[in-house]
Amino acid sequence: MRCAAARFAGVHLVATRPDRGSATVWSVGAVAVLCVVFGCVLALGQAVVVRHRAAGGADLAALAAADHWADGPGVACARAEEVALAQGTRLVRCGMVGDISDVTAASGRGPFTAEIRARAGPAVPVPVSPGFGRVSGPGFGGVPGPGYGEAPGPGEPPASEAPASVAAGDPAPSASPP
Repeated sequence: MRCAAARFAGVHLVATRPDRGSATVWSVGAVAVLCVVFGCVLALGQAVVVRHRAAGGADLAALAAADHWADGPGVACARAEEVALAQGTRLVRCGMVGDISDVTAASGRGPFTAEIRARAGPAVPVPVSPGFGRVSGPGFGGVPGPGYGEAPGPGEPPASEAPASVAAGDPAPSASPP
């Protein structure tokens, strides 16, 4: 009776469904792909953390060694090793050239090992090349402006005549020469 009514209504009754359970297979596949992507993101995050830890340890160890350069290379490198260990890194190499320290620190284990080199020492003035600081090229009209190490333009006071600072209460310097 049921089959006859279904045929009359134009509905085909099927005893078995060949796609039954296919959503479960697709769901399991999607979850597996998401787990792999999540694992890769975690591994990348771990690598970044290890690299930053090694860089921080190397920087601080180099500063510690440079701070103790007058005590000799042995004392300076021993202090650098103490600081590196306190930062959770290992001191791989330490060298002193005068008052400049050059250290390498490592962090992590296995495939997540990072070695970072750092140098520290006193600040020295950097020589400026004559053409440094020119503003020219497309968008700037090709006209060089007064920059670092460049002679002042016509009507501009030389750099030696420019005031270094203005004390409170002093009148502001004028833009044109007196």
